[in-house]
Amino acid sequence: MGMSINKWLSRAKACLVGDERGFGLVETLAAVAILGVAVVAFVIGLSTGSVTVREGNQELVAQSLAQTQLEYVKDYPYDPAATTYPTVDTPEGYSIGVEAGSISDTDTDIQRITVTISRDGEAILTVKDYKVNR
Repeated sequence: MGMSINKWLSRAKACLVGDERGFGLVETLAAVAILGVAVVAFVIGLSTGSVTVREGNQELVAQSLAQTQLEYVKDYPYDPAATTYPTVDTPEGYSIGVEAGSISDTDTDIQRITVTISRDGEAILTVKDYKVNR
């Protein structure tokens, strides 16, 4: 037991410090890089989710407007000479186009109705249906 405890502890500290010099910095940089990648992936996921929700909401509003417009046209009095029918109120940014036309080689008691829903001037949904004189 020729070595004292203090001498043994100082030698152990010297070995640890000498063998691991600079290793803390490399570990820290690797952890920051991994954390950075995780944060970037999270932000991209949030952005993509936000765009998807906005597009889904736009599609839902367009489908609802088209269905409402078609029901409104079907309830409107039949006019065999009509090329369009009045439109329902729309939310801001949306517009509705309605076209009515006769169908060739059929009687005059049926029309093809085409409803086009646009948002900010860009057509996003077109639906076709028929109106019958009853």
